Amino acid sequence: MTRYFATCARGLEPVLAGELRALGARAVEPGRGGAHFEGDAALLYRACLWLRTAVRVLRPVSEFECANPDQLYDAVRAIAWHELMTADHTLAVDCNVRDSGITHSQYAARRVKDAICDQFRDRTGRRPSVDTERPMIGLNLHVSKNRAVLSLDASWDSLHKRGYRPIQTIAPLNEALAAGLLLHTGWTGSTPLADPLCGSGTFCVEGAWLALNRPPGLTRKWFALQGWQDFDRELWNAVRDEARAGVKKALPAPIVGSDVHRGALDLARQNAKAAGVGHLVKLDVCDVRAARPPSAEPGVMIVNPPYGERIGEEDEWKPLYRALGETVGAHWPGWKLFVFTSNSRLAKTVPLKVVGKAPFFNGSLDCFLWEYQV
Repeated sequence: MTRYFATCARGLEPVLAGELRALGARAVEPGRGGAHFEGDAALLYRACLWLRTAVRVLRPVSEFECANPDQLYDAVRAIAWHELMTADHTLAVDCNVRDSGITHSQYAARRVKDAICDQFRDRTGRRPSVDTERPMIGLNLHVSKNRAVLSLDASWDSLHKRGYRPIQTIAPLNEALAAGLLLHTGWTGSTPLADPLCGSGTFCVEGAWLALNRPPGLTRKWFALQGWQDFDRELWNAVRDEARAGVKKALPAPIVGSDVHRGALDLARQNAKAAGVGHLVKLDVCDVRAARPPSAEPGVMIVNPPYGERIGEEDEWKPLYRALGETVGAHWPGWKLFVFTSNSRLAKTVPLKVVGKAPFFNGSLDCFLWEYQV
C-alpha cells in the first residue's frame, strides 16, 4: 500500500474523504485542504478518474525540515532520484510556500529542479529537460513553517479542469467545488435537479455526470502519472474500460437550468454539448420568477447567485434573492433549496426558513451553502 494525499478546496475535505472511502481507499484521514489515504496502483488510477472534488492527487516522495533554499537544495539532492526517473524524463516543479524562511515559491521550485538535474549530471553526465506544460515527472513542493513535503503529482493539470469549459465567465464556479456542493446536499442523481440561475451551467453539467455515473476524468487525454517509471499501462486501460462500461445512457430524473441572460445560456449550452450531455440537460432562457418544476417529483434546487462582491453592488441583488425565495415557496413544494453565496446579508433576504448553513471557500472568498425549508 502507498500513502497519498488528495487536495481540495477548503470545506470540501469531508466530501472528498467520502469519495475516497467509496472508491475503496484505506486509512482515509481528512485534513486541512485535502485528505490522506492509502491504496494500490489501481486505487490511485481510480482516484484520478473518479474524484469529483479533488484538485490534485499527490504521492509524497520526501518530507524534511528546511529553513532556507540551501537546505532545500541539499535535502532534495539527497533523494535517490534514479529510482523514480531517468535523465530522459522531462521534469517540472510546482511550489507553494507559507509561514516559512523560504518566501519565494518560484525560486524554491528552481532549487528543486537544480538539485535533481545536478544529481543526474554528476551520476550520468546528462540532465533531465524541463517541460512545464506536460512533464513526465511533475513534482509538487509544499513548504509550511519550514516543513517541506515533496510529492509526485499524478495529474499535473488540476483535476477540476474537465475539458468542457474552455471559456471562463466573469465569476466562474470551479467544477470541483460545484460537484462538491452537489454531493454535500445529498443529491444522488435519482431525483430532479434545477438551477434557475445557471450562468455557464456548471451545476447542471456536473450534476449530469454524477447522475450518469460518468467519471470526470474519463475523457481527459493525459495524466502525469503516465510518465512514472512504475506506470502500469495494462492496469490503467483496465481501470478506464471498467469506468467507461458503467456510464449510463440516460438521466434517471430531469436536470434543468435557466438564466435570464441569453449570452450565459448560450455558453451553458456550449459547455453541456462539450461535456456530452447537451441532449440530456434542458437549458432555457427564463427569468427566475417564471421558473417552474420540471416534474411532479420534488428534487434539489441549487444556485450560485451574484454575491455583490465580484459582479455588482449588494443592494442591486436583494430583489433577486427575494424573488428566488418567493418563487420557490409558491411553486416548488417539497423541493430542497440550496444557495451558495459569500454574502450572509443577501442570503437572509431569501424569504424562507434557514435549516442549514455549511462553510466553504470559493477561491479566497469565505462562502456558505445555505439550505432553506420550502
